[in-house]
Amino acid sequence: MKKLISLAMLLTVFLSACGAQTPATPTPDVLATANAAAATMIAQTQAAMPTATPIPPTNTPEPTPTLAPTLALPPTSSIPTLPPTQPPSAGTNCNGMMDVGASGRTTPVMFKNDTKYPITLTIGISSPNKFGQCGMISRALAKNGSTSVDVPYAYDGPCYWITAIIDPGGKNSKYVYGKAACINGDDKWDLIVTNDMVKVITP
Repeated sequence: MKKLISLAMLLTVFLSACGAQTPATPTPDVLATANAAAATMIAQTQAAMPTATPIPPTNTPEPTPTLAPTLALPPTSSIPTLPPTQPPSAGTNCNGMMDVGASGRTTPVMFKNDTKYPITLTIGISSPNKFGQCGMISRALAKNGSTSVDVPYAYDGPCYWITAIIDPGGKNSKYVYGKAACINGDDKWDLIVTNDMVKVITP
């Protein structure tokens, strides 16, 4: 606004000076030109002035706290009590050696090695017999060797599985198998180990 007042005063002085030197009244064209120039300068000055624009406030939502659920522990009396674990009895350990003396009557069985290597011949039952006994009977035999073994009756089952390892720990080591046999009776049975199988010879 100070610039506008100064401009008006300057214009007044200029017109007065012109009037003092020249008694003639300014023509309408000169006045119109001066007024137009003054109006243009005022408009430009107002346009150049900065306008303050208010910034609206921004509302930021705050998170709502979540309460953790409270877990109620059951009373001690409602927790079940497990019974103590009972160790298996020695008589039901079917991965060990069979107790032949506690297994009732026996059958004579000849274990024979028909190979040119040492062997280990093993028979066994995987579940308890009528006397509660199970497990393995095993014999090591030299080349072409044999031995007689008392084998408990199989009765109505379980029957014996039969396997042999030829040349145990040697470079020709391998397993051979025989058919399951329900060994029983008083007559002799033969189990003969060959390079390919274990032959079961019944009485």
